[in-house]
Order: sequence, then structure tokens, then C-alpha cells
Amino acid sequence: MDNGGSSIPDEEWERFLREAEAGTPGAPEEPSARARMVAQRLREETGPPPQWRTHRPPRRRGRVWYVVGLVVVVALLVVALVPGRAAGWLGFHDGGGSTAAPGRPTPDDPFKGSPAEHWAAGTAGITMPSARATGWMSEKQVSDALDRSLAFLSDAGLDPAVLRGERPVKAIAALNPEQADVKEYLANAFDTPSRKNDPLLLFSRFDPSYARLAGDVVKTRGGITYREGERGAVEVTADVTFVYPVVRASGDGDEVARTIARREIVMSWDDPEKVVIEPGTFSLKSYRLDSANGGCENTTGYFVPEFGPEQGPSDDGTRIDPYERDTSMDERLGDRDASDCDTATRT
Repeated sequence: MDNGGSSIPDEEWERFLREAEAGTPGAPEEPSARARMVAQRLREETGPPPQWRTHRPPRRRGRVWYVVGLVVVVALLVVALVPGRAAGWLGFHDGGGSTAAPGRPTPDDPFKGSPAEHWAAGTAGITMPSARATGWMSEKQVSDALDRSLAFLSDAGLDPAVLRGERPVKAIAALNPEQADVKEYLANAFDTPSRKNDPLLLFSRFDPSYARLAGDVVKTRGGITYREGERGAVEVTADVTFVYPVVRASGDGDEVARTIARREIVMSWDDPEKVVIEPGTFSLKSYRLDSANGGCENTTGYFVPEFGPEQGPSDDGTRIDPYERDTSMDERLGDRDASDCDTATRT
């Protein structure tokens, strides 16, 4: 018997009716219809009733999360396929040297838009190894040779006077004066420069009537290594990229151009008991240059950077990123002829 949803057994219900008719004191009252509805609802609920003033988070809508998930998948796919462009869209830029910040250089910010913006200045960008006894030299002598090798790089590629076109007197003083081929090279390089006797192979110079350095900072990246060479010599190899920002010497406009020069120089600190050499100097074993925006087929003895709209890559020659340093100089230069001009993808 349902009795309007009540859960009272039939026996109790009959007893209730009898006692109600007899007016028995304390007889149970019939539950109201509202009470029976509440009881029925509580029986049908499986969980506990909600607490008062407790927070129940809103239910997540499956469609919204599906759309967000789809967007994330598409974004990851784009990054995987075109990481460089995606990084630009997302506002990320590589600080290490291969992705440049946007914008053109200015006299106040001459390295803007190039990897060199994040490079060190001067000799701070040239890594130095620790000294150890090698060949005929003690640890102290090797340390001195490394310091002098670094000084040569500075005198040849960073000295403001040399960059203004003056002769590199201090750098030349570090070269073995008894080395016949070097003596011939130096005798002709500055007065009658040519492809064979090009001072730019060792020294960085700009014609002061054409261009001047923008500011007083040159950015560098590279390092020095050494090993035991012939006859117990300490053979020091320097592989360094120099970035020179320049403006027109006339002062017209604020156009900034950059010349990038990567040099590999092998210096032999010879044992004076085995080689004819002036103490405190080194012999040149080899010296090579790979430059960008310095003047193709240039034999003036100065870097001749291009300004204005003529800058930028052309369709001629092999396309080379002058800031890239993972490729060795052997790979970079290969067997190409000295007259070949590669195309720089950027400066």
C-alpha cells in the first residue's frame, strides 16, 4: 500500500487509524504530503546532500576543451614544421647568434638586427685555453705566448688607429723579421696591395676618406687553441670573427653598414735554438680571411663596405651566412679561387 508515497507499513497504518479514531494520546500524526515528497526525494538521491555555502566548481564543457586542444595541436605542428618563423610569430628570439632581432642598425645601436648584438666586445669575445707545458716551452712560457697571440689579434683587428687606415706597427713588431716570405708580404702589402699581398688577410683597415667606425665597439666571437708543432714549437691557432659597424666618412645620413671578417691565423712560437727567430716574435704558418661586405675583388688594401640599397644578398655566388661559425674555414673556403665572391645572406 502506497498511501501517497509514505513508507509506513500496512500494520502501522491500520494501528494509526484505530488509535486516531479512539483519540489515543500520543498517536503518530500522518506525515504531510510535503514531508512525504521530501522523504521520497532523499531516498532517490545516491550521494550526500550538498553542504551549505560550499563551492561547487562549474562543469567543464567538453566542446570548449576540444577546441583548445585542437589549437594546441595545430600550434605544435607549425612549430615543428617552421620553427624559425613560428618563433618570430610567438615573439621568441635566439640569443646565441643565429636569429637576429628585428630592425635596422643605427649609429646609437649599430649591431641591431644581427647576431653580433649578443656577442662580446673586443677581446672578451675570444676564448682562451689554460696553459700547460708544451713542446720546448714551460707552462709559464706557453701562458706568455698565448697572451702575446691575443695581443697580436687585438693590435691587428681592434686597434682604432689601424681601423682608421694607419699601419699596424705594433702588430708587425710581433712577426718574425727573419721570415723571408713575410718580409716580402709586408714590403708590398701597404704600398702596392694585390690579391697576393693583401694587408686585409692579417689587418683590418678602412679608408678614412670613405668610412669610419660607428662608435668604438667591435664585436667578436671565436677562440684560440694550441698544440705542439714542428721541431717542438708551440703552434697557436686563432679563428675569430670580427664585426665592424661603419658609417660614411662624410657624415651624410645615419646609414650603418657592417663588415664581417673571419680570420684564421696559425702562429708558430719557435724554439730559438732550432729556428732563426727574434725572441718574443712568432713565425706565420698560415693566414686566411673570409669577409662579407668588405668589397668583392677589392685590392685597395682597405675594406670597402657598401651602404644603402646596394646592401643585401644578390643572386651571384654561393650564399654564405657570415655569422655562422659551425663550419670550419677549410669547409667554408674549400677549393674556391681567390677571385670568387660569395653572397652574404646578411650583414
